[in-house]
Amino acid sequence: MLKKFIPQKSISPIGEGSVSSGGEDFNRSAYGDQPKAPTNEYKKFMAEHSGKDVLSSDVEIKGTIKFQKELLIDGKVEGDINSDGALTVGENADIRAEIKTKSIIIYGKVQGNVSVSERCELKSKCTLQGDLKAARLIIEEGATFIGKSEVSSGMSVKAASSSRPEVVRSEESAKPAFAARG
Repeated sequence: MLKKFIPQKSISPIGEGSVSSGGEDFNRSAYGDQPKAPTNEYKKFMAEHSGKDVLSSDVEIKGTIKFQKELLIDGKVEGDINSDGALTVGENADIRAEIKTKSIIIYGKVQGNVSVSERCELKSKCTLQGDLKAARLIIEEGATFIGKSEVSSGMSVKAASSSRPEVVRSEESAKPAFAARG
């Protein structure tokens, strides 16, 4: 006898790669503690960004994500994230990816290199493990950053990485900085 299948949750395809819906496990930190209680700043941010593209905490993606405007990720991502838009990594997010985007705000956990052409914000309870290139960098007290940073103010990362500093040598012999004065 056949039974009729009734889906419990609907999942819309987003980006490339595989999408799966999981349980409450993704709402926990990487160290296995209890689910995080959202901060007031984060609640305010979520309220302001309702209606934007969101990958919620019960979403897991393996593959490449490409978007153009704004994306909030609060779930698990493994792979690559590429965009000319703004990315927000939510408090419940666990991202293991190479990220290249215009701007990023990190509330959650990111493992991988981040390259941002404009602004990068590391919020107070976030963890970033990987190298970072950005035109502007803001790190709040309490944020964890493990890696190297390259901040090139006034120019985009793309322009900074394509040009090398020019070495200028003059024919005049170098004078010591603290030469004896006569």
